[in-house]
Amino acid sequence: MPEALEVRDRDACRWDIVSLGEVMLRFDPGEGRVATARTFRVWEGGGEYNVARGLRKVFGQRSAIVTAFADNAVGRLLEDLVLQGGVDMSHVSWVPYDGMGRSVRNGLNFTERGFGVRGALGCSDRGHTAVSQLERGQIDWERIFVTEGARWFHCGGIFAGLSPTTADVAEEAMEAARAAGVIVSYDLNYRPSLWDGAGGHARAREVNRRLAALVDVMFGNEEDFHASLGYEIEGSDGGYASLDTSSYASMLAAVVDDYPNLKVIATSLREVQTATVNDWGGICYSDGQTHVARSRESLEILDRVGGGDSFAAGIIYGLLEGLDVPDALELGVAHGALAMTTPGDTSMATLKEVQRVAEGASARVQR
Repeated sequence: MPEALEVRDRDACRWDIVSLGEVMLRFDPGEGRVATARTFRVWEGGGEYNVARGLRKVFGQRSAIVTAFADNAVGRLLEDLVLQGGVDMSHVSWVPYDGMGRSVRNGLNFTERGFGVRGALGCSDRGHTAVSQLERGQIDWERIFVTEGARWFHCGGIFAGLSPTTADVAEEAMEAARAAGVIVSYDLNYRPSLWDGAGGHARAREVNRRLAALVDVMFGNEEDFHASLGYEIEGSDGGYASLDTSSYASMLAAVVDDYPNLKVIATSLREVQTATVNDWGGICYSDGQTHVARSRESLEILDRVGGGDSFAAGIIYGLLEGLDVPDALELGVAHGALAMTTPGDTSMATLKEVQRVAEGASARVQR
C-alpha cells in the first residue's frame, strides 16, 4: 500500500466503490461485422461502469453506479443487465422519455471484435443521452460519500468528454469525495469519437489537466497520456508502441512531478501483433518507485473491449485490500488478460482464476 494512500475502514462505509459514468447497450455481431450483421448479442458496458461491475462480480466488493437512463424499454433492459451484474442502482436517475428520443435517449454501442489483420471496430450512437445531460448540483454527493459512506470513487475521461456539463459533474464529485476522505481514481480513457467534434486534443487536455489535480490513482495507456495530458515518450508517435519500460517510467515520473497529488499511476502495456494476439503487461509508479508486472507475450484475445477497465479493477481491489503496489499490479494485469478471453465488455473471471494467473499458473485444464 502506498504510504500516502489511506483507505477508509470498510465497516464505516456502505460502499467499497462508487463509479460515475455512462452505461450503454452494446450490440455485438460475434464473429461477423456490424455492417453486414443480421443478428446481435447484447451486453451492457461503459468504461467507468465496467470497473464497478468487475469489483462486484469478481472481487466481491460492494459497488454502486451513479448514472442516468431514459425511462423506456431500452433503459429497463440496461437496468436488468446491470442488476444481473450485482451493481447497486439506488443512485441511478430515471429521466422521462418523450417517445421519440428528441430530448433524451439511451446510448448504443455497436462493436465488432476484430480478427487477425482486421482490427476491432466500434461505432457509438450516444448523442443526447440521459447521463450526458447531468449538471452540477443534481447529485447528492454528501449523501453518497458522507451519510452512506464510500471507500473509493472512480470516474474517467469517457464520462468527462460526453458533453459540456459532464466534466463539471465529475469535478464536483471528485471534490466532494476528497473532502470526505474517499480515494479518487480516474482512467484517462481517451476516445477520439468523443473529442474530435468537441475541440480535439486541446479540449481533452484542458479538461483532463483540470481533473488530474483531484486524483489519487490514475490509469491510462501511452495514447491516453499523450492525447489527454500532452505527455509523450521519446521515440513514440503518441500511440501504442513497443517501448522499454524505462521510457514509460520516465513519463510517469514526469506526470507525478506535475501532479504531486497522484499516489499511484498505472498503465497497461500492450503491443498489438494482430487483433487476436497481443503482448500484454503493466507498469505502476508509486512512492518514487517503478514496478513492472509479469508480461504475457502472445496473449490470445477473444474480445479486447474492457481489458483496460479490468486492469484498473484488479489494481483497485488490491489497494482496497491493503496489498503492496506490485501485488496489486499483478492482479490488474491478470484480470485484464482474463477479461479479454471472454465476449462482452465486462469480466467473467473468478477471483481464484485471477489469483492463479497472477501467480503465473498455466492454462492447463482444471477438473
